[in-house]
Amino acid sequence: MISHVLANKPHAVCIPSPAQGHIKPMIKLAKLLHYKGFHITFVDTEFNHQRLLKSRGPDAMTGLPDFRFESIPDGLPPSNENASQDVAAVCEAAKKNLLAPFNELLDKLNDSASSNAPPVTCIVSDGVMPFAIDAAEMHQIPIALFFTTSACSFMRFKQFQALQEKGLTPLKGMSKEKIK
Repeated sequence: MISHVLANKPHAVCIPSPAQGHIKPMIKLAKLLHYKGFHITFVDTEFNHQRLLKSRGPDAMTGLPDFRFESIPDGLPPSNENASQDVAAVCEAAKKNLLAPFNELLDKLNDSASSNAPPVTCIVSDGVMPFAIDAAEMHQIPIALFFTTSACSFMRFKQFQALQEKGLTPLKGMSKEKIK
């Protein structure tokens, strides 16, 4: 049973892309929302959750009653916890494997009998996580997309097709091997 104070709070579920560099900006946004009165559930993959626990200590994810951490499986085979996961594999896994466990988590969070949290009122998803849009539509929950990349990176992605069409990229004489 949730307290009256928690029951009246808006509840944001924040989910970053599991790729490196997306988690910290989403945690910062989650902290800002929490400061403004939101109940927060921060969702990460099990792999990244374990890495955060290892780097920050076992109590690092022990949140406040109204700021909690949850993890979902990414569907990838176990890998070296001291190394970054393959970016392409993580992106592919996110597309294929995260919708079902994310939906299960949303169901659990919205089950007032088993959740010590108010019902989910919104999802804040990394802009590169299209499965979260599907989950929001399925649960009829509003969603906001947060692009964790810099403005420069965002414009690069936004303008890439136009640059290709104008013949400005790839750079002449640069092969994929030279770029690496």
